[in-house]
Amino acid sequence: MTRITGAAMVAGIVGHPVAQSLSPVLHSAWIAAAGLNAAYVPLAPALDGFAALIKGLRGGVIRGVNVTIPFKLEALVVADEIGERAGMAGASNLLLFSEDGSIFADNTDGLGMLAALRLQAPGFDPAAGPAVILGAGGAARGAAAALVLAGAPEVRIFNRTLDRAEALTRDVDGPLRVVDVADALRDANVVINATSQGMGGGGGPDIDLDAAPDTAVVMDMVYKPLRTAFLERAALRGLRTVDGLEMLIQQAVPSFEAFYGVAPPAEVDVRALALETVGETA
Repeated sequence: MTRITGAAMVAGIVGHPVAQSLSPVLHSAWIAAAGLNAAYVPLAPALDGFAALIKGLRGGVIRGVNVTIPFKLEALVVADEIGERAGMAGASNLLLFSEDGSIFADNTDGLGMLAALRLQAPGFDPAAGPAVILGAGGAARGAAAALVLAGAPEVRIFNRTLDRAEALTRDVDGPLRVVDVADALRDANVVINATSQGMGGGGGPDIDLDAAPDTAVVMDMVYKPLRTAFLERAALRGLRTVDGLEMLIQQAVPSFEAFYGVAPPAEVDVRALALETVGETA
């Protein structure tokens, strides 16, 4: 068992709600396996309390925090320095605190997404064709920025609220455009659900995957349930699928390295641990 002393390295995750997050499970398992004097804790401020919480953490009280729904856009506002990925996305899921009081904002969502695609859809090339993103929130922004940086020739945004979709295309510099249902999936290389639709077992995004080509890869950022209705429809259609749990794990890797200065121990099967936590099987 890891012994925590007064010199412990502390990091955490901020969200509202945050009780359902698997990030503490992943990071705590890595901390224990690495034998670090460290902790990773959940923080759940009120919806209007994010800025006040972050202000109180300035000065290196803790190493940093991951940021989840609904604070990813607000995380940029509180930062003093913004990394390329976060700046391009217009959203941050990682804040790092320096002893001088400054805050650095980064975004590892896109890194996690691309890593999950490489692992579960071997041979996937983001530059091979258009990408379709369903949603226009913080996760969608991270995905769009990463796909542009990876060479996607076009990133199509489909969202129920047109204003938010248009704002995303303005904020992310690259070949983005807003599309309607009829035009979204034509010759798509990858289709990504970046909404919360399907979480907890709902039906998922209401989009007809029959319009996608046979070569398309379908990814769902929702990880509970692991096999969402959206992914099940894709599998029935014969399309390759990528689940949100793998993205969660892969985006956590660079965060762990930034917080604690070491890579997560490779021998820890955090995927199996996460599945056990949520009561699912692979």
